[in-house]
Amino acid sequence: MPDGVRLSATLYLPDDDGPHAVILEYLPYRKDDGMRSRDHDLYAYMTRAGYVGARVDIRGTGRSEGAVPSFEYSEQEHDDADAVIGWLAGQPWSTGAVGMWGISWGGFNAIQMGMRPPPALKAIVALDASDDLFHDDVHYVDGLMHFDEYELMIDALNPLPRAPDFPLDEETLAARFDREPWIFEKMRHQRDGPFWRRGSLRPDYGRLAVPALLIGGWYDGYRDSVPRMLEGCRVPTRAIVGPWDHSFPHRASHEAIEWRVDVVRWWDRWLKDEPNGIEDEPSFAVFIRDQHPPGEVDEIPGRWRLEEGWPPERLSERVLHLGANHSLGESSKGAHELPYEPWIGVEAGGWWGDLQPDQSPLDARCLTYETQPLEEPIEILGMPRAELRSSVDAPLASWFARLCDVAPDGRVSLVSGGGLSGAQRVSPEDPEPLAPGEPHDLVVPMRFTSWVFPAGHRIRLAVSNALFPMVWPTPHPMTMTLHLEGSRLMLPVAPPAELEEPTWEEPGPPERPEGVRFEGGVLPMAWTTRREGGRYIAQGVGEETLTFPWGREIFRERLRHEVDTERPAHAEALGVAETLIELEGRTLRLDVEISVTSDPERFHTRVHRRLNDNDRTIRERTWSEDVPRDHH
Repeated sequence: MPDGVRLSATLYLPDDDGPHAVILEYLPYRKDDGMRSRDHDLYAYMTRAGYVGARVDIRGTGRSEGAVPSFEYSEQEHDDADAVIGWLAGQPWSTGAVGMWGISWGGFNAIQMGMRPPPALKAIVALDASDDLFHDDVHYVDGLMHFDEYELMIDALNPLPRAPDFPLDEETLAARFDREPWIFEKMRHQRDGPFWRRGSLRPDYGRLAVPALLIGGWYDGYRDSVPRMLEGCRVPTRAIVGPWDHSFPHRASHEAIEWRVDVVRWWDRWLKDEPNGIEDEPSFAVFIRDQHPPGEVDEIPGRWRLEEGWPPERLSERVLHLGANHSLGESSKGAHELPYEPWIGVEAGGWWGDLQPDQSPLDARCLTYETQPLEEPIEILGMPRAELRSSVDAPLASWFARLCDVAPDGRVSLVSGGGLSGAQRVSPEDPEPLAPGEPHDLVVPMRFTSWVFPAGHRIRLAVSNALFPMVWPTPHPMTMTLHLEGSRLMLPVAPPAELEEPTWEEPGPPERPEGVRFEGGVLPMAWTTRREGGRYIAQGVGEETLTFPWGREIFRERLRHEVDTERPAHAEALGVAETLIELEGRTLRLDVEISVTSDPERFHTRVHRRLNDNDRTIRERTWSEDVPRDHH
């Protein structure tokens, strides 16, 4: 780097001398241990297609030198990416053309670098990535306070020394273990603004300056960026959305496809300047989901379709009004009340992703409105929203809307959902309290979705004022009043059309590096819930093990969320992680504990780290900070 710090790169090179275009993935997720097997599988395909793969550890992480950055997507990270791209473009085996890609973090910073592109960056591919860091990222889901396993996982990675030697010299410990945990910066920025805007493409899509291929999944929480970018970006933009969770499509749990065929064509067009016509083809390949029962299923039913851009011309909005008899259809007058139960919501999951269980237990504690059994199927594609006229008898509240499919047997499948902070009803940058008792017109957007409601099924809208543990409880006991006149559900209806279907290759078996294996585990977390007196507790556990030629790494984590049902201001989240690194004649153990508690006025955050070499404690540090609740 210009300041003399060296970043570590693993290069995946084709057999011939080249030169070749280069594909960069730029992450803090430790390429030499945690990501090694995944990277090998990903890049073996790309080298056979004639591309150099470059996996670079961000400064202060993995094998790269320097100090851990102060937070995600920092200016230092972007400046270093400029230098990395310049270095890759200047190598003798390089043509000078660089593409940037990745899933999650790698997709995020691919979009961000596409907003400030160095000359050599010609195109990007972003999977499961967001264009809005405050509203859609994992820290503030829908702009609302959120705490999940990511906060724990990243703080269990950042303090670790490099693999496979794991040095414990003073310089390494100072640059990694002693650096402030990232959760404190998150807690200091509880509203939208420059801190989050610096890495957000939304709402000015004209800032993306390179062609973008976008990949999303119906069971991933970051899928909303796909239609927004397809519609708003001025550069060539294409997208694929399938029935996947937060994973690469060739290793997805359902409907796995060899998506890298399309990626190679994308790179061929923009990194090699080959006129293969990909920019003239239908820009959106989308999997239309048929109804399926709630919970884990073996197969996601549906079909693929090629759409000409976004939104489709045939797309229209169907308006369904909320009725006094809890119907969904015709407009009526009146109001319904819902007392605040801060503990409800576990059935909706940890974020707006993954396969979720039957929604019936949650719906029983919400205000629900549903249609009569449908006489014919209704297909939707887009972003539903609930437009609600509502009031509460407290200065702070949140609203949540879930769109569900009610089968004739009574089982309820979650189709989409979303939330809104009442304080952010006008502006997420300048939140303001509610006037107790005053009705407000609120728009609760729900996540991008596709679904076919079959004949005989019912469409249900469920409205609540809590969604725990996904969203931190608001502090005041209250009652929500939903005024029916002026409240409605807006459905993006897309009539079936005779459109071309894409064809996909079947993915081959995983290509693993020698001596590396995944021994199984329980991630993502398995959640349980219970009550202890006046407190409601949601708890998750996870574990995974990786074996390498030089040793073994075991990661275990526990998350616990608690809320006082009578005093919702007094909520707690506790995360505990243990990382064991078993080497020949030596075992390292990193213990991390993160707690966030609240009272009516403040959040209290504490992080404790301890690092042991065999049975001797090498380093131990505790950080704590109290910050005001900023309308959360």
